[in-house]
Amino acid sequence: MAITPEKRSDEVKLTGALTKLLEEDPSLYWEHHGDTHEVILWGQGEVHLHIALDRLRRKYNLPMVTHPPRVPYKETIRKARTAIRGRYKHQTGGHGQFGDIYIDIRPLEQGEGFNFGDQIVGGVVPKQYIPSVEVGIREYLAQGPLGFPVVDVAVTLTHGSYHAVDSSDQAFKQAARIAMQEGMPACEPALLEPVDRVEISVPNTFTANVLKMISGRRGQILGYEAKADWTGWDVVLAHIPEAEVQTLILELRSHTMGVGFFQWHHDHLQPVPDKLQARLLATMQQES
Repeated sequence: MAITPEKRSDEVKLTGALTKLLEEDPSLYWEHHGDTHEVILWGQGEVHLHIALDRLRRKYNLPMVTHPPRVPYKETIRKARTAIRGRYKHQTGGHGQFGDIYIDIRPLEQGEGFNFGDQIVGGVVPKQYIPSVEVGIREYLAQGPLGFPVVDVAVTLTHGSYHAVDSSDQAFKQAARIAMQEGMPACEPALLEPVDRVEISVPNTFTANVLKMISGRRGQILGYEAKADWTGWDVVLAHIPEAEVQTLILELRSHTMGVGFFQWHHDHLQPVPDKLQARLLATMQQES
């Protein structure tokens, strides 16, 4: 469960209160999620979490607002674009600002991250400004055209121009951001969702129900086998999108008379189907 103090002024007290809460109840766990920047409280189930939240309110005077954790979507691109120009020119009373670049953008294979290079010849962009171009590009990639961090993209600085007086690191950083803003939407951005490897343990009389449940949650069944040292139990392995895992325990309990359980860990990213992507983006736009 993602939690936020009702009063913004209480945010500074939250870490200390959660630390004390975990000392009292080691079966709780909390984290500050690096991608979504949410504070997430983990427990043994919904009732356990509500008891912990009630303790935060009564014992530490920290009432919380809660919601399901956001899915840490990423985005990438499907097509390459070349010779994208970013030109920044700003005139003030003193020195102006001038930076002018051309870049190529292309997709990388999944998992390759980000790659920056340059093909500058003849000093059309002085060497001291090239790192600033990379900084501007990296800053843009923190939130791409769909609103999420961009992965698996290569950018090459190919050409540009400068002014002997008005050019600066800041100007070339701004020129890089402008070039990315121009080029990225034309590269067919695509939403990526995290997929978890899930290991579900159930009595074998419920295995068929669980297989249907996985298929209904856009999951890929990897196989199942008898659970070692558990007579009459099976272990089902599957890849399931993280968005579908958040409420999995509720349906699993319903299908197994409350005894089924699962373990999971992040496995990979995969493209969101086009129809679902359009629906997700529309929903996110309404919420924002």
